[in-house]
Amino acid sequence: MPVITNIQDLKELHERRVPRMFYDYAESGSWSEQTFRENVSDFQKIRLRQKVAVDMTGRSTASRMVGEEVTMPVALSPIGIAGMQHADGEMKAARAAEKFGVPFTLSTMSINSIEDVASFTTKPFWFQLYMMRDTDFVSRLIQRAKDAKCSALVITLDLQILGQRHKDIKNGLSTPPKLTLKTMANLATKWAWGIEMLSAKRREFGNIIGHIDGISDPRSLSTWAAESFDPSLDWNKVAKIKEEWGGKIIIKGILDEEDARMAAKMGADAIIVSNHGGRQLDGALSSIRMLRPIVDAVGDQVEVHIDGGIRSGQDVLKALAMGAKGTYIGRAFLHGLGAMGQQGVTKALEIIHKELDTTMALCGETKVTDLSRHNLLIPEDFEGRWQKP
Repeated sequence: MPVITNIQDLKELHERRVPRMFYDYAESGSWSEQTFRENVSDFQKIRLRQKVAVDMTGRSTASRMVGEEVTMPVALSPIGIAGMQHADGEMKAARAAEKFGVPFTLSTMSINSIEDVASFTTKPFWFQLYMMRDTDFVSRLIQRAKDAKCSALVITLDLQILGQRHKDIKNGLSTPPKLTLKTMANLATKWAWGIEMLSAKRREFGNIIGHIDGISDPRSLSTWAAESFDPSLDWNKVAKIKEEWGGKIIIKGILDEEDARMAAKMGADAIIVSNHGGRQLDGALSSIRMLRPIVDAVGDQVEVHIDGGIRSGQDVLKALAMGAKGTYIGRAFLHGLGAMGQQGVTKALEIIHKELDTTMALCGETKVTDLSRHNLLIPEDFEGRWQKP
């Protein structure tokens, strides 16, 4: 086993171990992938202010996200088909997050079901909801999340219409994989993954198969999914879901100040500044570029979180210093999951935590909650000078 010191090391193991279609699903964006790339590269434009001769004993990365105590303000993002990166992927990622003391968010489009994850953990996790045309199915999903004692509902707003992801189309992405000659040739080189998947609890969408009339096998699922997202989603429907849930609500997919104000007005507990990892509207600004304008727009009206492009603890620190109260890692933990299962997710969290703690110390801070813009050097035109509409 190679020495693993950063997320890139896990990424390289992930690519070697997992079938191409699932690796590409994790490591790609829509259209030209401009936004996907800039989510990462824009973090690199922000520099850190070094401070010395500060007592660094007693440091703490502990914080809170939507009222819940966390070891560090980092949650695991909802990731579709994570259970195809590693056998029982969502269950293992959830357990790793629980043991580390950070939130895990289960996707509607997960392989392991809400009930599977609940049976594998002892503390409440968060559930991410896609808005579907089938309102009865949505209501049943919400009730299942309630029954599983999920402590927050994450409503994703930026997937009314699916963005085109060229690699997924060219790879013929499906779960389980369709056995074409190309796929079989690739699977033959991933025998360790295949052996583990033979013993997996599920290899299909656990929250959907068996829960909707007419969906009993994956062959009809792709057509169902393409036709099921609700293009008529608006703030009135979001308000109804909030009322039906009755608990903590996190709104994901905010990339505009006015949308942030609307989410705050409707009483969201938190919003996530997000462009879906660069997988929806290609050409949109990166999440980190939009973070400060959105924080400035809503002030203390709503807790502001961010996902997209976070690949290190330094990225976490930069986001927190720019005003985020919480951050999310998706690909960073998925690389760990694909590389080494539960152990890999734990390793990813350990890497992020060590980088965050060390960088915080070198910036002269002992508490993650004390980070602010004074810790950063931000280019004057970082948010851009754009012509007004």
